Amino acid sequence: MGDAGVDGARVGAFLTLMVEVARRSFRRASHYRLATAAGVFVNTVFGYLRASVLVFVAASSGGMVRGLSGSDLATYAFMSQGLIMVVGVFGDTELSDRIRTGDVVVDLYRPVDLQMWWLATWIGKAAFQAAARGIPPVVLGAIAFDLTWPDHWWLWLVFVVSVVLASVVGFTVRFCSALATFWLLDSRGIDQMVTFTVGFFAGMLLPLTLFPQWLETVARALPFASMVQLPIDIYLGTASGSEIVWTLAQQAGWCVALLGLGRVMMASATRKVVVQGG
Repeated sequence: MGDAGVDGARVGAFLTLMVEVARRSFRRASHYRLATAAGVFVNTVFGYLRASVLVFVAASSGGMVRGLSGSDLATYAFMSQGLIMVVGVFGDTELSDRIRTGDVVVDLYRPVDLQMWWLATWIGKAAFQAAARGIPPVVLGAIAFDLTWPDHWWLWLVFVVSVVLASVVGFTVRFCSALATFWLLDSRGIDQMVTFTVGFFAGMLLPLTLFPQWLETVARALPFASMVQLPIDIYLGTASGSEIVWTLAQQAGWCVALLGLGRVMMASATRKVVVQGG
């Protein structure tokens, strides 16, 4: 009983610390108000442009494209714009910069797991971005476009769960690419490559549904689809019943697999830390 009590106290202390890290990350992100306002404006403008093009495509195809109406496609455009910062489509170079400069050594000396620390930081920031830059583009898009809304109240809850999993997948992808800096010493090349890959295969440029069937199959088999396409599938109702369960399981599976890959890379990197400059 004594050991169980000690373990329980440690777990409680760890969770308390992670919540506090996430809370502070949320607050830090909220300080950049001008950048947030500019981001909302840009995301909304691109949402209008993308929605206009996709609605035109639907209209030119008789009102439906691969089972999606013009309203569905317009909704996809604004929802995907809202998810950009939540799932880290363009990434976050803070960790890779700390590895390059050697500041990561300070992080490694902290009495807390490096991966969990940065995950909590990511979640806190993503929570702010979801509220400040995720919702406004969709609301503003509804002013000019007839958007699709979930048919059932519980779909909102499932969608939120899916977005949380999508954000964790986004973290794992960027965490692994950041750790590559231990060996490459410069992350700019891999950051650009990952950003392009995520943008294409996550469904940011176009819904994966509009891809050729063989390419859609490949894209959906990759982890990037879990970041944008799969949450929106749930929101639009194109995934229902057992498909929703499979979608969430797929997202959770990629979370576990990529978190595991990150731990393997982290263990390898910390055995022999190579930092640019010495």
